[in-house]
Amino acid sequence: MSRVDDVLRANRTDGGSLIGYFPIGYPNLAASIDAAVAMCESGVDVLELGVPYSDPVMDGLVIQQATEVSLANGFRLDDVFEAVRQISARVHTPLLVMSYWNPILQYGLERFATNLSEAGAAGAITPDLIPEEARNWIATTDENNLDRVFLATPSSSDERVASTAQSSRGFVYAVSTMGITGERADLDAQARLVVSKIRQQSPESMSAVGIGISTADQVKQVNSYADGAIVGSAFVRAYQESGIAGLTSKVKELAKGKK
Repeated sequence: MSRVDDVLRANRTDGGSLIGYFPIGYPNLAASIDAAVAMCESGVDVLELGVPYSDPVMDGLVIQQATEVSLANGFRLDDVFEAVRQISARVHTPLLVMSYWNPILQYGLERFATNLSEAGAAGAITPDLIPEEARNWIATTDENNLDRVFLATPSSSDERVASTAQSSRGFVYAVSTMGITGERADLDAQARLVVSKIRQQSPESMSAVGIGISTADQVKQVNSYADGAIVGSAFVRAYQESGIAGLTSKVKELAKGKK
């Protein structure tokens, strides 16, 4: 069973879901744990915990700056599991760790997956790993009952979308634009095309749209054709500007888009 799939499916006929992102260790481990808990308590249905990395090819400036602070303040990969343990002890929101592939590979697939499962995470998102190169990861996550989320993009062929949907567990991450994360005034219309491809190739798969969402109206728009709206930069920026108070206010504001 997939905890993330269960949540998205349950919310499907009730306004959809809001999926939030926050980097682990920003500005330090304790603060990021408090921020994550606050997001869960304020309206996110699933929480992505970002793993800071020195070469974040998909991250926009806001998230890059946050992860640089985390790394400068001594972030270690083992902090991922401590963060998951502490957050899971305080809230019941499904937690997905979002990590580039190299840190997982260097840490060891089985070791990473085992620690992640034992800490209480629902699974992981690996944005730069494609299903065709993920055979060992798929087997390892199956053994540890972890969700695994792969990405589908506007340029993905029907065959690649089918492979991505079949290999994913929890949901398929539909990238709305080609490029890095960040807030945009208008969501790329291609998001609908990506979700449509996912539905055509795998009607039972859950899909969530990310990159560029920053308003309640956009959350509502995305949830009109997908199963979840993913918000990252807008939440990190709110925290940077106004701390926990600003972050919780932004979560509550965007959560209204589900109604």
